[in-house]
Amino acid sequence: MSKRRKSQRASEATPKREKVRDVFVPRPFEGLTDEPEWIALRELVPAASAPLRLVPELVEEHGDRAVTLATVLPMAAPAMTKADGRVFIGLQRHQQSGDVSRDLAEALLCALRAEPGKPVAVPPLPGLGPRLQDILVDGPLDVTMHEGFEFWLDPGATDDPTVQASLERANAAIYPTVRLAAVRAAYWCQVPEKAHVRWVLPDDEDAALDALARLSVAGTLPLAGNTKFAGMFRAHGRLVPVWDLPEDVPAADWEEPVTEFAKRYTEALETGEALDAAGRRARHGLLGRQLTLR
Repeated sequence: MSKRRKSQRASEATPKREKVRDVFVPRPFEGLTDEPEWIALRELVPAASAPLRLVPELVEEHGDRAVTLATVLPMAAPAMTKADGRVFIGLQRHQQSGDVSRDLAEALLCALRAEPGKPVAVPPLPGLGPRLQDILVDGPLDVTMHEGFEFWLDPGATDDPTVQASLERANAAIYPTVRLAAVRAAYWCQVPEKAHVRWVLPDDEDAALDALARLSVAGTLPLAGNTKFAGMFRAHGRLVPVWDLPEDVPAADWEEPVTEFAKRYTEALETGEALDAAGRRARHGLLGRQLTLR
């Protein structure tokens, strides 16, 4: 038999793998009530959780399981289950496709189908299928901030020295972070030698950028006199301005400045006039201080 025919027969005997097509979705959380908060928990917050509610069809199929959204899980796993049937999904993970919403939905569905307490196998590219918007009862996220990752563990788990050592390493990487009450999706965090406030704006990117440009021209872009506008991120279709703050001022003291800035921003956003020459220059300058997170 010729080599060519042998190769042909071997090819016919081997089942072809279905090619999974990846599609980039620039606003994966679009349509969710708390879109900016989902973005903040994915990109800005080290340790937080929030309960999620399954749509009635999934409750009927899998039971009324407790589902928890976590910023990150052990080893950046996409999902895990507990022996009592509880399910956790992790926002911050190593592997992802171009549609974060589809990734998270697939991780949740895989966890629901897995045996409670066992590892959850999640494909790196989920392909077509339901997204978060299809499988969750939508509503504001009830976010709980954590100083460490103990919320991962069952009672008594830290009695194991290996588990305790792993937990201590994870907790050591956390920067102090506080969720501000002034506006949704705004967080104060402290890093070495400075602190920041970062706010995921809920508005269209172009409109938000114009509003920030107007504030820049007016000289009212800083939160207060002892702060500095550091720049901004683009994250999942939304802008995230960042301010540098003195490190010795506690988070609670920034509630009022953030509230006042939010008022200025809203007024600038609602201005119907096009940017003048100074505004266009300011807008161009802001774009030069922008970093895209993907």
